[in-house]
Amino acid sequence: MPITIGVPREIRQDEQRVALIPDAAKKLLKQELNVVMETGAGLAIGYRDSDYEEASIVDSASDLLARSDIVLSVNPLSLEQIDQLKEGSVVIGFMNPHADLERFERLRQRNISAFSVELIPRISRAQAMDALSSQASIAGYKAVLLAANLLGKFFPMLTTAAGTIRPSKVLVIGAGVAGLQAIATARRLGAMVEGYDVRAAVKEQVESLGAKFVDIEIKAEGSGGYARELTEEEKQQQQEILARHVAAADVIVSTAAIPGRPAPRILSKEMVEAMRGGSVIVDLAAETGGNCELTQAGETILHNNVKIHGPVNVPSALGNHASELYAKNLLNFLELLIDDGNININLDDEIINESLITHAGEIHHAGIREQLGNNNSDNNQGAGK
Repeated sequence: MPITIGVPREIRQDEQRVALIPDAAKKLLKQELNVVMETGAGLAIGYRDSDYEEASIVDSASDLLARSDIVLSVNPLSLEQIDQLKEGSVVIGFMNPHADLERFERLRQRNISAFSVELIPRISRAQAMDALSSQASIAGYKAVLLAANLLGKFFPMLTTAAGTIRPSKVLVIGAGVAGLQAIATARRLGAMVEGYDVRAAVKEQVESLGAKFVDIEIKAEGSGGYARELTEEEKQQQQEILARHVAAADVIVSTAAIPGRPAPRILSKEMVEAMRGGSVIVDLAAETGGNCELTQAGETILHNNVKIHGPVNVPSALGNHASELYAKNLLNFLELLIDDGNININLDDEIINESLITHAGEIHHAGIREQLGNNNSDNNQGAGK
């Protein structure tokens, strides 16, 4: 029997992305795999059911989940959806691996092999599967457009009969994928741009995009391309130097993140209060607590006449291209997973091994296993008091 790949409609509120676009579905069908889509799965970005030409379309999400050997999703499945999965099947998608740990215990109980795209290692061979990077690039681009809409100024310099308009000053905090895309977008819009990161190694990348690098003389390179957490002394040094650049900025786009931990607090209330009235902060780390201590996820607030915007699920706002890139990431991952028409979970493959959370009725990922163990320990301590 051919492998059946199922794609349910996303249930997260306001989610516009879909895990498989029609072109990607065609590629799977050419490999003699079955593709089953829930009706309306791509409707939010303009894909009609009829666009998935040879795929099967089903009305019932529970039916789709029960018959699929591999389920592709954008957001984590709900507990109810997990209970409807075919026992022994495979799930691939964003799993939010450092939160909502109850889901992983349920996946283990259902004997599901669950792959988290967030955990795909950032190595050269995995670049085409790196969904974190593809979606972060979209978020960085969109963040600058959000800031431009909120700012009551032009980004570029303009010379008019009434006089010259000075360009806006943009400070991008964090020079990862999202930050570099934000820098490039702000430059294309004509702003004067500075880029800041605690990883000194990204200075060349920032400058190659035409921005000035804010150097605080701290080397904080961590693993996987992320920054390590700063010491208290380093945080103080960071704050003192960065404060001057924050005060001079018309726009700040903040993108700093540490995997598995709350977003680092970089912008203090005092730093915001030193900014000019009418300035704008777009905090892409809002969903994990925010880089600014005043950020409220999903809200735009005004503090001392500075607008602080905390957008959530930003890639969904460009759902069409976000889905296209994500579907390509999944297709590349499936090439590793499917061998000669069969599912082959090769634990000797670094990409497979590191992104696999649950498998064969066990919590396979050591980090998740440790978190679950700590949670159980905490619960036992609480019960004994």
